[in-house]
Amino acid sequence: MADWVTSAQSPSATPTYSHPEWANFRGAVSRERAVGTRKAQEILDRITGTLSSGFHLLKNVPAAQLAPFISHEHPQTIALILSQLDPRQAAGILSQLPEHTQSEVAYRIATMNNITPAVLKQIEDSLAGNLLDILGGNKDVGGPKVTADILNLTGTSVEHNVLEQIDVQDPEVAETVRNMMFVFEDICSLSDREVQVMLRGVEQKDLVVALKAASEEVKDKILNNMSERVRLFMEEEMEFLGPMRLSEVEAVQLRIVHKIRQLEDQGQLKISLKGGAGDTFV
Repeated sequence: MADWVTSAQSPSATPTYSHPEWANFRGAVSRERAVGTRKAQEILDRITGTLSSGFHLLKNVPAAQLAPFISHEHPQTIALILSQLDPRQAAGILSQLPEHTQSEVAYRIATMNNITPAVLKQIEDSLAGNLLDILGGNKDVGGPKVTADILNLTGTSVEHNVLEQIDVQDPEVAETVRNMMFVFEDICSLSDREVQVMLRGVEQKDLVVALKAASEEVKDKILNNMSERVRLFMEEEMEFLGPMRLSEVEAVQLRIVHKIRQLEDQGQLKISLKGGAGDTFV
């Protein structure tokens, strides 16, 4: 497994962690200063006690508790762990990592191809002690799509920071990830009919907050698809809306993006990814 970490390292990466470094998840207790002795024991009890095997066991550990532990691991280790978690949980963990680690981890996820069952088994065993299934063939891990799914669930600030730094490392990978993402500003790419479908599923109070930090183009796209009465009401509400934390606004924007993705899953609208050819109408 150490060979896999070595092959994935960038020139600026820290020294390779040997297999014991991967497997010694219990060694997190020695880092109790990060979360305290009691919390450290609670987390380890949850991972190695009531839980029983594989990466899926980590799904029951809150991001706020898991992030301090894996933040000390090698970026390649963190990337592999996040690539195996649900994007929503992975996004929560990524958002709590140090900024310099966020982009490194996201880049490694985007450029990760596959991993042999033997290596994956070692890693799973080190996290929880048991392997859920016997895997056949190589298992896909990471890739630009996984990175895009994770970043779609983080705030705009994290997303911009990560993509800007990946852009410095590898512009092609950064562009590939961007092309697989749908963010709040991409509402402009929806047709008027699709915007109207979206509006029927979103609360007006959320729209008022979300538009507070939106571009003029997005504001126009949304407001122009409302009735005159509703539009005037929205503009009045936006005018009198007091100061808000950017993180609060971004959280509401994410909620709307999630709704748009749900509508796409239901076949009610179609998201055109950036850089995609899209459908041709004649």
